[in-house]
Amino acid sequence: MESIPERPGALLRAPFEMLESKLAPPLIADRSVSRTDLLERLNRPTGPPIVVVHAGPGYGKTTLLTQWAGSLPQRRFAWVSVHQEDNDPVVLLSYIAVALDRVSELDSNVFQALASPGASMQDKILPRLGHEMAQIETPFVLVIDDAHAIENPQCIEAIVALAGHLPNGSQLALSTRDHSALPLGRLRARGLLLELSAEELRMENEDARALLSAEGVEASDQDIGELLGRTEGWPAGLYLAALAARTSESRPGGVAELTGKDRFVVEFLQSEFLASLPPRELEFLTRTSLLELLSGPLCDAVLQSQGSSAILKSLEHSNRFVVALDRDGEWYRCHHLVRETLAGELADSEPDGVAALLGRAADWCTANGQDLAAVRYAQAAGDVQRVARNMERVVLPVYQSGRTATVDAWFKWFEAHAELERYPAVAVIGAMFQAAAGRPTESDRWAACAERGERPGPLPDGSVSIESWRALLRAIRSSDGVTAMIADAAFAVRTLAADSAWHPLAVVIMGISKVLGGDPEKADDVFADAAEEAKHLAAPDMLPIALAEHAMIAIGRAEWVRADGYAEHAVWAACRSRLEDSALNGLVYAVAARTALRSGRTASAHDLVAHAERLLPQLTYAIPAPAVQARVEMAHAQLELADQGGARTMLGEIDAILRRCPDLGILGDQAAELSSSLSAADRDVPGLSSLTEAELRVLPLLSTHLTFREIGERLYLSRHTVKSHAMSIYRKLGVGSRGAAVERAREIGLM
Repeated sequence: MESIPERPGALLRAPFEMLESKLAPPLIADRSVSRTDLLERLNRPTGPPIVVVHAGPGYGKTTLLTQWAGSLPQRRFAWVSVHQEDNDPVVLLSYIAVALDRVSELDSNVFQALASPGASMQDKILPRLGHEMAQIETPFVLVIDDAHAIENPQCIEAIVALAGHLPNGSQLALSTRDHSALPLGRLRARGLLLELSAEELRMENEDARALLSAEGVEASDQDIGELLGRTEGWPAGLYLAALAARTSESRPGGVAELTGKDRFVVEFLQSEFLASLPPRELEFLTRTSLLELLSGPLCDAVLQSQGSSAILKSLEHSNRFVVALDRDGEWYRCHHLVRETLAGELADSEPDGVAALLGRAADWCTANGQDLAAVRYAQAAGDVQRVARNMERVVLPVYQSGRTATVDAWFKWFEAHAELERYPAVAVIGAMFQAAAGRPTESDRWAACAERGERPGPLPDGSVSIESWRALLRAIRSSDGVTAMIADAAFAVRTLAADSAWHPLAVVIMGISKVLGGDPEKADDVFADAAEEAKHLAAPDMLPIALAEHAMIAIGRAEWVRADGYAEHAVWAACRSRLEDSALNGLVYAVAARTALRSGRTASAHDLVAHAERLLPQLTYAIPAPAVQARVEMAHAQLELADQGGARTMLGEIDAILRRCPDLGILGDQAAELSSSLSAADRDVPGLSSLTEAELRVLPLLSTHLTFREIGERLYLSRHTVKSHAMSIYRKLGVGSRGAAVERAREIGLM
């Protein structure tokens, strides 16, 4: 295999720290049996673009793909080994992007999109990555190994979408235990798919003889035939039999006798293999079977012992189902089949000890910067306290890196396993996350729990008390009116740790509270402080909001040139924040559209309006003040564009927010003025931007292969409701079909 040059720049541009071991084929023993017939099929020059190797554990799927990579010096292989934590489309696509970047350098916009929380998978991330992949001139094979670990439907949809961007001469190869989630029927019908199943991966006589011989076991034709019959050619079964024969005192040639007392099944061969292990090695493998990846220091911490590095090296060298994942001998993994069996035996023999082992694994990962693994092991232990402690510390940086699906999964697990009232710090973060994700009713529920629990002691950001976080949440939600909002925001700014990642947000909210209270001069000073703090504390999401608020204050003073400068700077900051598609930036684009129109930049204003419209469905009554501000600015911009229908839609959404949060200070007056300016307008002028919030949620999913029923499941709507929204979208866009709606939406910038 041609070596793939590492591009450290790609890893640096990735939105989070990545494991190098997942970006290269695992090392395989020199004595592994070459699957010559299968490699000939894979190496045919006119092979189909999609290769799926599907079979149960122990059939040599990874080994075959690794051998394929080594047999084609003229082809480049981009390799991604998938683990459970990759069930986040941003994580999965980040690994794929880095792997492809090593074949041919990708545009940095791909990594920028991946690092933007809330960036649309259909509208931004996949089109950018797909376009870059399609431009790669060097023939390559993109391998996604262990794809069965992917269960998130969005991840599966992303893989399917990328397959459509493969350049001529390149291929996508997946290994998986279960291919049922992949839509392969159409690919089969069109001759675009090569499938290798367990039937093709089963070993025949010569392969079995070679495998046994490589392990120093000589067997007669009769023994091999009987063993093949009992194993049905299962490579792992043959290998386990060889190990058992090699380490037992059975007479030479007695391979068949090792399994002759019963029908050959997985459990029997494993018991033969495990029975032959030295007690120390068996205990080590059993007690570390709870770990997905193994390293000497991690195993030492979990086992409360020393010498694990030497044991791992010994197990790998003696070929006892431990595989090295890097050439430095730092990380290993145990064969999935053996690991699962040993983990089951450990759970049966030491049910009370499993949680302690997992807890120590979580603590080691926390101390060594492996935050996702720390949460995962704490979840496996059912240790809500450890999960909470880690979430309090890492949710914000993980969210800011773009891994919103990971954070969402954490909150779903937490809600299913914990009484939220007992963990108010997690509930505060959960309420904020749900608000940013555009789920106001869920944010309500988490916020209510945040107010009821006790959380003694300082918080991970250095703040002295949970009351600082609670005050910030109340100020953001503004449900108790402007006076309470001003008090809560001031308390949060005063009591949060000065270097807390939440502090710039608190300063921005305090500035907004002063705007709502009718004090724009003081608010202007506060936003200046917020902008400076956002720069120094690396809070890229707050700088564009502070600048947009500056711009609105300048508009109120009729200082349009100054307002335009602030607005353009805000857009610039949003685009470079790696968070340009966060919900709050809907305010940035709406303000910038208004100042662009005032300066005569009509084309730019259209783009900014379209960008704002994509984000506004996420900006709900859970963040009421910015949500109303954004819609007021949007309505003014739409009126300038003679889009009265769009302005009326904005006014209707403003009224809905104000019914829930009636005391938002001057925003109520602004809404009334807007209503007056629209009172004489023609109510029947539809306007392209008159798509409702619900329709804007459905629109991006029309570009996927999902049916109306499947879209409804994703959005928690009935099939009939989705169809009604789709019909309304067609009417408003002046088209007659789903494909035409998608095309028209892209033309006008809604997608």
